[in-house]
Amino acid sequence: MQKLNLSRRHFLAGAGLAAGSAVLAGCGGTSAPAASGSAAGSAAASDDPNKITFALDWTPNTNHTGIYVAQAKGFFKDEGLEVEIVQPAEDGTEAMVGTGQVQFGVSFQDYIANSLVSGNTGITAVAAIIQHNTSGIMSRKEDGITSPAKMEGHSYGTWDLPVEQGVVKQAVESDGGDFSKVELVPNEASDEVSALKADQFDTVWVYEGWAVQNARIQGFDYNYFSFISVDDVLDYYTPVIAGNVDWMKANPDQAKAFLRAAKKGYEFAIENPDDAADILLEAVPELDADLVKESQAYLTGQYTADAASWGVIDGDRWANFYKWLNDNKLVDGDLDVTSGWTGDYLEA
Repeated sequence: MQKLNLSRRHFLAGAGLAAGSAVLAGCGGTSAPAASGSAAGSAAASDDPNKITFALDWTPNTNHTGIYVAQAKGFFKDEGLEVEIVQPAEDGTEAMVGTGQVQFGVSFQDYIANSLVSGNTGITAVAAIIQHNTSGIMSRKEDGITSPAKMEGHSYGTWDLPVEQGVVKQAVESDGGDFSKVELVPNEASDEVSALKADQFDTVWVYEGWAVQNARIQGFDYNYFSFISVDDVLDYYTPVIAGNVDWMKANPDQAKAFLRAAKKGYEFAIENPDDAADILLEAVPELDADLVKESQAYLTGQYTADAASWGVIDGDRWANFYKWLNDNKLVDGDLDVTSGWTGDYLEA
């Protein structure tokens, strides 16, 4: 069976999901189906509060391992829950969660911002899947682009999305560079490493948990710097678990039970990355096993990182990024910087 390694960022930019945003998850995906559920278009919220539908943001990958572990190890069942995992509809997971088509799903801090300013107030983040932003810029080692300012005079493969370009501009200028001297070229690459090898561009936004691990597997000599090493404001939450506001208010016990089970799943992945990777690969055999193993080993230290426990969201850090979006006019409207998340359902 062919192993697939399609960039999630390529898919989402091409599909036009979450227009105006380019802050995606910590790793890539494939075209494999969500093994535990039906097509997202057929997902519908059940009247039984113990039956929960969970929408991925894209196809299964190591960001989702804890959910697949919780399903396979019976953690959801132990909480009296029946959980179905589905892929997102064309209008994105945010619309599915916000309208109550599903109870929970994978989203991102900036996607939630776009949802809120567009009137979708039915969605809120309830847990951080990964504690810090694990993305940055990768380039060919031979080009010597070891910091954002050194992107001057080189090309950057862009998805032509406001938040994406705003983040790169912030990084370049925080490092003392001139963003206007960075050449922006269209990026439609499905594999960032292959695109760099083919000189499609000199620099590209990647996630350390996926593309950087792919470079290592391929023996590709690269330079990489993270956004958070340049400017703290770029340390936003990507990805998160989001829930439907009304459903959780009506069913708080079930919401807490779901997050307890999910937390157990991610804690298992932290303690047993190889076994967790096997669980994901068993559910989705189309994934590249070597890449999944490397990615899972990397994310072991990123799911919780320096937080007190998995899932914790720092309200100050959340608000700091939303203030930055407002200040740079990267969302349509005035965003309440304290909105879009709650700690009411995640237990310590």
